[in-house]
Amino acid sequence: MTADPAPAAVVRAADGELVDVAGVRHLFKLTGGRLGLERFQLAPGTVGARPHVHHGHDEYFYVLGGRLTVDTDHGPVQLDPDDLVAAPRGSVHGYRNESPDVPVTALCLYTPPGYEQYFRDVHAAVAAGSEPTAELLAELRSRYATESR
Repeated sequence: MTADPAPAAVVRAADGELVDVAGVRHLFKLTGGRLGLERFQLAPGTVGARPHVHHGHDEYFYVLGGRLTVDTDHGPVQLDPDDLVAAPRGSVHGYRNESPDVPVTALCLYTPPGYEQYFRDVHAAVAAGSEPTAELLAELRSRYATESR
């Protein structure tokens, strides 16, 4: 006997959850199920995430516009539109926008989903008056099987 299939999900252009924090606009389009998907915008000169390692999920970054610099185990890599980087569990990665005037727009896929809660936590901490220091981010990441590097 097979389980009843989940219904198809339709997410319209105007749908999603916006979490805007520390120069990054996260628009979560899909959370739950087997994966999470967000579209994010990274302001010029902004660090999106310092190098870190996930132990509980994989991430994939697909650049739509601008140039995204991704730190990897092998050093920084420049990604242009239509470039993709896979950051499987255990791999070092971080990302930033080094451009002084061009924003980056990209998609990020999480599998399994759940890491989007980290960004909600950062947003809540900043909204409550905390600075997004390396120490605060490391403490929040540790809740989601992630360590700073």
